[in-house]
Amino acid sequence: MDKVAIVILNWNGEKMLRKYLPSVLEYSAEDGGVVYVADNASTDGSILMLKEQFPQVRVIQFDKNWGFAEGYNKALGQIDAELYVLLNSDVEVTHHWLTPLVEYMDNHYEVAFCQPKLLSEQNKNAFEYAGAAGGYLDKYGYPFCRGRIFDSVEDDDGQYDYTTEVLWATGACLMIRAQDYWKTGGLDGRFFAHNEEIDLCWRLRLQGRAGVCIPDSVVYHVGGGTLPKGNPMKTYLNFRNNLTMLYKNLSDSELPGVMRMRFVLDWVAAFQMLILGRSWGDFRAVVRARRDFKRWKKDFAADRERIQSTRMLPTGCVNGVYSFSILWQYYIKGIRKFSDLKF
Repeated sequence: MDKVAIVILNWNGEKMLRKYLPSVLEYSAEDGGVVYVADNASTDGSILMLKEQFPQVRVIQFDKNWGFAEGYNKALGQIDAELYVLLNSDVEVTHHWLTPLVEYMDNHYEVAFCQPKLLSEQNKNAFEYAGAAGGYLDKYGYPFCRGRIFDSVEDDDGQYDYTTEVLWATGACLMIRAQDYWKTGGLDGRFFAHNEEIDLCWRLRLQGRAGVCIPDSVVYHVGGGTLPKGNPMKTYLNFRNNLTMLYKNLSDSELPGVMRMRFVLDWVAAFQMLILGRSWGDFRAVVRARRDFKRWKKDFAADRERIQSTRMLPTGCVNGVYSFSILWQYYIKGIRKFSDLKF
């Protein structure tokens, strides 16, 4: 059994692997990390490059693109390890990046998952959008982070350099105990990509397990490599999966009110995309996301029943799901920094 299996899911990411895999190999072996690349049927020469230039990497090949969520499920199912690290191919790691993560997990069994501090590879003095210093949700399901609220990303001035509990950790660099991963069912493969790590972490939190950000570990993330910001498919997946995640994890008392408000807010967002000139594509993506959520909601009824019947934390007691609207805080009150929020 591996102590730590670092698993990079790849799809036509030859350039990213060529650039960032050397740092992963150099700075992970010293702390016992074993590196795997799981390939989602790439056609760009990734496999040949790995075999020729990185023979020490353990390669798992698929015959089709399973997406992020199911791709990881299938890859991790073939790996025997105590701790998994889900790592994007566009992440540059640093010297001894694994050490603080492994030491914390070894000494805090109540913690199921953790993440390092994510900074931007393009601007290494700023946080990175995808995960920054750990994530949370507002009452309507909108995610935000220490260091990032919507599109406002903070500079890293050490303001979040303390280990703290979070609701979710970014899938760009997520360490999770194998037994917790499988006990809660892993990533929801139906999501394909986007919001799947938030859903997984939320399910773990409802089971009474903890998650933290450990800023003593630092990595640098490019971000947006597969589906860049503004891509209609990314808009579609974010809206559809976010609604599905809410349906699965909100309590019976919370769900009706949140869904009514989200109906209004999603249509406002869709028309705002048109007004701001983003494109008909994004508008149609939101409309299609809501339609498809309504169609496939029944497929998640059993998941919802299981999650709600086994949850260990009552309504309002999940740290990291806040009772305020981050939209109100951001657009009406003008708050742009996590540290300025009033909890």
